[in-house]
Amino acid sequence: MSPTPAGQVRPLLGGTAEAAVRCVLDHLPDAIFGTGPALFLTDPQQPGRPPAGVPAGVAAVLTTSGSTSGEGRRVALDGAALRASAQATADHLAGPGHWVSCLPVHHVAGFQVLVRSVVAGSEPVVLDTSDGFRAADLAAAVARLDPGLPGYLSLVPTQLSRVLADDNAVRAVRTLAAVLVGGARTAPAVLRAAREAGLPVVTTYGMTETGGGCVYDGRPLPGVEVEVDEEDRIWLSGPVLARGYLGDEAATSEAFRLREGRRWLRTADRGELTEGLLTVLGRLDDTIISGGLNIAPGAVESVVAELPGAGDVVVVGVPDEHWGSLVTAVVTGGDLDLSRVRTAVGRQLGRASAPRALVRLPELPLRGPGKIDRRAAAATAAARLAAAAPGTEQLS
Repeated sequence: MSPTPAGQVRPLLGGTAEAAVRCVLDHLPDAIFGTGPALFLTDPQQPGRPPAGVPAGVAAVLTTSGSTSGEGRRVALDGAALRASAQATADHLAGPGHWVSCLPVHHVAGFQVLVRSVVAGSEPVVLDTSDGFRAADLAAAVARLDPGLPGYLSLVPTQLSRVLADDNAVRAVRTLAAVLVGGARTAPAVLRAAREAGLPVVTTYGMTETGGGCVYDGRPLPGVEVEVDEEDRIWLSGPVLARGYLGDEAATSEAFRLREGRRWLRTADRGELTEGLLTVLGRLDDTIISGGLNIAPGAVESVVAELPGAGDVVVVGVPDEHWGSLVTAVVTGGDLDLSRVRTAVGRQLGRASAPRALVRLPELPLRGPGKIDRRAAAATAAARLAAAAPGTEQLS
């Protein structure tokens, strides 16, 4: 389809301040129902130049976080796809409800909270996180939800961890119909703690290209299909798929494929499908080649995260003359040592997957809505190992 005339894109700086959310809400109904211009949302800290126009039917243009490549792409989302995603979420959960908005609206998870609210005909309760997310403020926000509607909340894993540390927040969140957790991998220990605390946690998998989460607790939403091919790559299909990447036909053709008359998204994620249940194993391009062997960092992370005192965990490859890439565990816990890590990983995944280095940091570098910045973590780990900095261990 040909682009609409210039001026049919409304630039909006995203953010979590109440004023920014209100601004988006003022224009969102017209955008997703096709009676107004598309919305262009960017990080207020890194505003981009708005496109001159978009194809007909596009309701919003959001930029991916680029957590692996370092560069985001502009994703064009149709109003029909956004509405389909909101409706599928309501159908899967307890029906249309009342949402708390506490995620940046220039990221798809925060934006979809607003779309779901518009489709449900409810006004979201906005928790202003301009100065950061504070779990202590969450109880008051939840108390403002309509008790006659199912109450919903969408969080990233770091926020969930903070909720668990605040008794008032835990009591408030227990009253909700569902707490969606996505945007990044959630440590199994955090999920267990949340469920043991009685929180109605629902893990989500999706991306900007699918209008947000489209697989809940491993099951695809109504209308969504999931396949895993011979190289363990996850493919997604359904009415929630984005139009493509604005201004990048090559990337669109590479990611969005037509197979037997049905449109599919060829993701960069590895997974396994067992009796219809999807387990996401990490990104294909995160694979570490060490000593000529392929190491899946997601599997190693799952083992390390289960160890007492691990804290937050990411496993990266650090350039090494002998191994090619040195499998390195980067953790925030101060009580973990390399020997214990290697023993646990070797026992469950084999010695080849066991990290040969350990780096302790006060916190992991993040990008986007709570995603770990693997490139930054690898660079930091490499620098600290080269300097033999305190808090590092490496096999000789």
